[in-house]
Amino acid sequence: MPLKIELKPSERLIINGALIRNLDRKATLLVEGRCKFLRESEIIRESEADTPCKKLCVTLQVLYLADDPSAPENLFVQQSTALLGLMPSAGPYLLAIHDAIAAQEYHRAIKLGKQLVAHEAASRLPGAA
Repeated sequence: MPLKIELKPSERLIINGALIRNLDRKATLLVEGRCKFLRESEIIRESEADTPCKKLCVTLQVLYLADDPSAPENLFVQQSTALLGLMPSAGPYLLAIHDAIAAQEYHRAIKLGKQLVAHEAASRLPGAA
């Protein structure tokens, strides 16, 4: 079943590891065939990953786009173990992400990672660095 994607002006999209940037007008793409894609709203750039949860999300993106997910999976395990020590309340989120990875539902893992980032932001005390 083809996938219809609408891009706003200047919006970016990653398809199978290739970064595609729309120019100055709205565009509609019809993707025929299986592919791995991330919309700009789903992407956290490595330079923006300034918290442990955001860094974990970058790893989830790499895992999703990778041809061989074993190395990013190992990094995910290391990061999630360290994160659990820093923020025990992340446990249910990390378990759900782990379950999604085990089921090879990598795109769902990314969405769950975004929920973890929101939890991290809500858990911070006002005025904390």
